[in-house]
Amino acid sequence: MQKIINYIFILVVLVYSSGCDNNFDELNTNKVSATSIDPVFQLNAAIVGCAYPNGSLVYDIGIVQQIVTPNSGLVSGANYNQDNRTLTQELWQGYYRNVIKNTRDVINQTEDNPSRANLKNMTRIVQAFAFMVLTDDYGSIPYFEGGKGYSDQIYLPVYDSQEAIYEDLIKELTEATAALDLSGTMESADILYGGDLNKWKSFGYSLLLRAGMRLSKVDPVTAAQVVQVAVQGGVILTNDDNAKINHDPNYTNPIGNFLNATEASNFYLTEPFVDYLRNRNDPRLSAIAVTYVGAKSGPEQTAANETYDASIHVGMPMGNDNAGAVSAASALGLASFYEFAQADRRRVTKNTAPNFLVTASQNYLLMAEARERGWISSGSVEEYYNAGVRAHMNQLGTVDEGSVISTSEIDQYLEQNPFEASMAMEQINTQYWISSFLNGPEAFANFRRSGYPELTPNPYPGRDVEFINRLTYPNSEISVNSENVQAAISAQGADNLETKVWWDK
Repeated sequence: MQKIINYIFILVVLVYSSGCDNNFDELNTNKVSATSIDPVFQLNAAIVGCAYPNGSLVYDIGIVQQIVTPNSGLVSGANYNQDNRTLTQELWQGYYRNVIKNTRDVINQTEDNPSRANLKNMTRIVQAFAFMVLTDDYGSIPYFEGGKGYSDQIYLPVYDSQEAIYEDLIKELTEATAALDLSGTMESADILYGGDLNKWKSFGYSLLLRAGMRLSKVDPVTAAQVVQVAVQGGVILTNDDNAKINHDPNYTNPIGNFLNATEASNFYLTEPFVDYLRNRNDPRLSAIAVTYVGAKSGPEQTAANETYDASIHVGMPMGNDNAGAVSAASALGLASFYEFAQADRRRVTKNTAPNFLVTASQNYLLMAEARERGWISSGSVEEYYNAGVRAHMNQLGTVDEGSVISTSEIDQYLEQNPFEASMAMEQINTQYWISSFLNGPEAFANFRRSGYPELTPNPYPGRDVEFINRLTYPNSEISVNSENVQAAISAQGADNLETKVWWDK
């Protein structure tokens, strides 16, 4: 009897198990989870990923002496001209993980799909932008094999020379921009230009102009040819067409978020930057800066004691640690170093401020230099120069209505600070420095390329170098991809802040 009961029990279990297994796969399949994604949304992810990280504030923007902090620790970098690989790696990791990984995948997905050819070429342009930023900051980088871990299982990519990278960047930008087909599929879901291919073409040719100008020292013949193609193709010439990432409360500007959180009272406009603007009665100083009069601490930096008055703004001298900043503030008659001028975090560095990638102002100024060099024949140097200054002043008003500069103020500035042909290169590239405010990688790149503005080396006594010429590689690369990193170092030079990139001669 017990055996019969046992057999019945086993039979019941088997029947029940069989019943549970019936339609098991169907029951355990998530019918609402996406199994694929339209690649245009991956392009959007790549575009958002191009926003400059906090490391760009500490290094790129600090190197060109626009914003600096007296503090050490996590935020030490260009304030002391010292290597801090926790921050020099941010751009590298962010761009490879969030930009290049996505652009590589989109290009692979659309390679053999003629109906998505425009998407492929838009993506090639974004990828070229990201690689240009990376190589300009670091020099030799994984380019031809970079970002191919998923598609080709290349986990230890070879590093390529900047010379080889620029040759291919110019090819990519030339081909991709020319191949955009106005009669082809309109990718209206893209967040940069809503599928407007005319604007995408202007973006591509603007990057080509930038790439050509990078070669001004090392290969002026090629530089002139590339610049001519870019200008003839049509670059961005209005603020409405600026290539920018629009941020909102859900997708905040990384630097804006940083400066409105724990670091709100730790970063200040520098003395060289403030003095240059104030000494020329530049209305941009009032549009950019805020001073909290009498503030003795961060909590005392309130709207009640803020002023935009340019005559009140005092920039923080370079080369100070925390104690030095206290002494410098006292010597200047300030209540504390919290009374030094800041980039206004309620206007230009608010959480939702756009992140500008390429602007009309920058293009006008590059064209002014190209005209000065005789590389283009249309227009005059002075016309391009004035248009560049005017475009940047108007651009500030698109960030926040509190930063609007009137036409009469712009006219007065240009009248009081006229273009002088004998100082063309200095004036053009110093204006480019101002125009690229908060666009750290571009300001840093053009400063090295042009040599302007003429900045005094950071005087901090414990500095590693007088001027930082490049960022150092991430420790993760050194430890994991060591063979290829060492090959790059052997060809390029020591992995330190002093080694120059190829085009910086």
